[in-house]
Amino acid sequence: MQFRVPQFIDIEDKVVGPLTLKQFGYIIGAGGLSFIIWTFVSIRFIAIILIVLVSTLFLSLAFVKINNRSFGEILESAFRYFTGSKVYTWKQPTQTESVLPNEPNIDKVVAEAAKDATIAKVSKDRLHEISLGLDVLDRGPKEIETKE
Repeated sequence: MQFRVPQFIDIEDKVVGPLTLKQFGYIIGAGGLSFIIWTFVSIRFIAIILIVLVSTLFLSLAFVKINNRSFGEILESAFRYFTGSKVYTWKQPTQTESVLPNEPNIDKVVAEAAKDATIAKVSKDRLHEISLGLDVLDRGPKEIETKE
């Protein structure tokens, strides 16, 4: 029985011409925000600068990929890095935290491992003795026959 396996599942569908829905949304958002800036900012020079900045950001969100990661993911990671804690401290767990009901006791695990190693060594030694007994024939003193 053969089944069709989907190919290219990591590629988004092209909805509006050569653009995906997300890219189209970013372009519409950039256009709408640019229109709002142009309408409400009275100084045209400042409006043009703001429109260029906003359009660059939105077009980067729509089209730029760095190491197969979208620009939005890069911005999110950068924001989490800059706002998160940079000091990492190690706190030794207390006795009640380290012994959980589902967690095996370390002493038991070590004892079982030592027991397995001892059994394996004894089995190996015994096997070696048996193989030596089979390989070496018992050659006792032979009677020497002479012809007279």
